[in-house]
Amino acid sequence: MFFRRKETPWEVVDSRSVDPVPMYYDEEDLEVVAIKDSNIRRTYVLQVKTDTRQSQDLPHAVMFAREQLLQEAKKNGYNILLLESWRVTVLRKAKLHRIEVEYSGRPARTLSQVKSRRPPFMDILQTSQ
Repeated sequence: MFFRRKETPWEVVDSRSVDPVPMYYDEEDLEVVAIKDSNIRRTYVLQVKTDTRQSQDLPHAVMFAREQLLQEAKKNGYNILLLESWRVTVLRKAKLHRIEVEYSGRPARTLSQVKSRRPPFMDILQTSQ
């Protein structure tokens, strides 16, 4: 018989999310030549030193996750994300803190150059619950 050591579980301190939203609209002159059949989604876990809900760590973590996902899409021949969504969760275990970001997007390839955009609805990270 095996006994597990009692480990303190990670406690959810805060969680915010944005459902999928379009990043480009019909008014914008995009020459879309390919769209991936499905969304891609990745989860990134970042260790932090203190509770980060009042600092800039949360917006930076979401922007980091978006950039990583976009880099992965670029490796597969896509250059934009048509739809984007994200979820950020702040976790705590004793004195340790962690930020978990799940970012999702629908990759597409365009012929035209597009300006880099910020993740959608980043202002909800600045409001307190």
